[in-house]
Amino acid sequence: MLNPTRVRSLGDVAREQARLRGDSVAFVFEGHATTYAEFDRHTNKAANGLAALGVRAGSRISYLGKNSEAYFELVFGAAKIGAVMTPINWRLAPPEIAYILSDSGAEALFVGPEFIDVVRGLPTGDLRGVIAMEGDGDGPGYEAWRDAQSPSDPQVRVDWEDIALQLYTSGTTGRPKGAMLSNRALLELRALHATSDLGWNRWTPDDVSLVAMPISHIGGTGWGIMGLYNGATGVVAREFDPAAVLDFIERDRISKIFMVPAAMQIVLRDPRAREVDYSRVKYVLYGASPIPLDLLKEAMEVFGCGFVQMYGMTETSGTIVALPPEDHQVAGGPRMRSAGKALPGVELAILDEEGRRLPANQVGEIAIRSPANMSGYWNLPEATAKTVDAEGWLRSGDAGYLDEDGYLFIHDRVKDMIISGGENVYPAEVENAVYGHPDVAEVAVIGVPDPKWGEAVKAVVVRKPGREPTPEEIIAWSRERIAGFKAPKSVDFIDALPRNASGKILRRELREPYWAGLERRVS
Repeated sequence: MLNPTRVRSLGDVAREQARLRGDSVAFVFEGHATTYAEFDRHTNKAANGLAALGVRAGSRISYLGKNSEAYFELVFGAAKIGAVMTPINWRLAPPEIAYILSDSGAEALFVGPEFIDVVRGLPTGDLRGVIAMEGDGDGPGYEAWRDAQSPSDPQVRVDWEDIALQLYTSGTTGRPKGAMLSNRALLELRALHATSDLGWNRWTPDDVSLVAMPISHIGGTGWGIMGLYNGATGVVAREFDPAAVLDFIERDRISKIFMVPAAMQIVLRDPRAREVDYSRVKYVLYGASPIPLDLLKEAMEVFGCGFVQMYGMTETSGTIVALPPEDHQVAGGPRMRSAGKALPGVELAILDEEGRRLPANQVGEIAIRSPANMSGYWNLPEATAKTVDAEGWLRSGDAGYLDEDGYLFIHDRVKDMIISGGENVYPAEVENAVYGHPDVAEVAVIGVPDPKWGEAVKAVVVRKPGREPTPEEIIAWSRERIAGFKAPKSVDFIDALPRNASGKILRRELREPYWAGLERRVS
């Protein structure tokens, strides 16, 4: 176990793990294993290479590519000289990529092989260097560039509060914002949890985690950092693929997995899902979006291991609330509808529109205070002030309530709330009701204009193959399970729901056709 007094930055994690378990495997990527000693040397070389490009403390660098062991070398290498990694979601369109490069002021860009042509069409004149991860004929690839550098530790002083990671929010409204995460935000809670009595969160050097979520999001990068901090082996998947996930579980003896619900559902639909041996898997951790209870029950039955629901966001450096395995029951129960309780070191509050605390069981906006809260949004002081107050409370934008025992129940994003006839309707609650219909594969609920009620509840449904439910059947099913004013007034069918890379449904995209031509998007 790492000594917290010796770890004050991501760079220190690499140094200490090399000292403590240098011969142990840090990463496995596409058949190649890297020990902790090799990882530490590689981060030194990356740090020295960045310094040779002119990158200094406080500078931003960017990575545009799919998951890779080399990405983590760059994250930790940049941290050793006080530079900041800004990964870019490779699913973005070129103008969006260009915006993040410009907004972050990135001084170096590392590019995966699939995106060389994209970068050639971008304005990159302000960058000190553009390095292809696998070489592109115009210069050496990443490994050649890295291995031309000195392996000596750069010995740059890096402080606890220095920014190490800048992750851009998904941008479901307006331009994406760069959430600045310090070394403290990324490490202090991990150190606290490593010594807590949370059995599911204890790691051993024998643990093997699967890093399959995209590294441009906290679910990917944060999960990779978690494994490194705890001295485990991280098996890196270039991208999420259900068949590959099942292969990793069988071949690499995976013991811990983090998945978003959409990914979990895709894995369960694979024909091999009920044939794989899951005996090595200790825990499946899931989060990033609400999960229908029927899907969760199915996953628990198939995987047969401990399940942990995790609630957090980019601005909180990932998980700050968890529902442990002992609160998961296949038969169902009130707590299976909750996100869990605050982790050690985290405070929660439910606030009304004026910022006043609400009592138990009243819905309001979830606020968080913890060492893992972001330092702010890059170059956006007004947006930062609206999100984090002077006392350190971060307003999540999520609606929910705390019960008498401190369990957090999440309804949905505040901005997605539907107001129909003066009643507040939270989409996740309606989606849980609709999802249980035997002919429904996926569902998203939105508010659409209604001349009588202002907004009406609409369910957008993906049908299971070969099934043909009618809107009337789904509406009747819902009305049996939730109040009439919450049940869908109409149902549309669609082949697939639009999602961002972290698996969140893009409700704004679903809403747009119904609100097109109207001055306001609410009634």
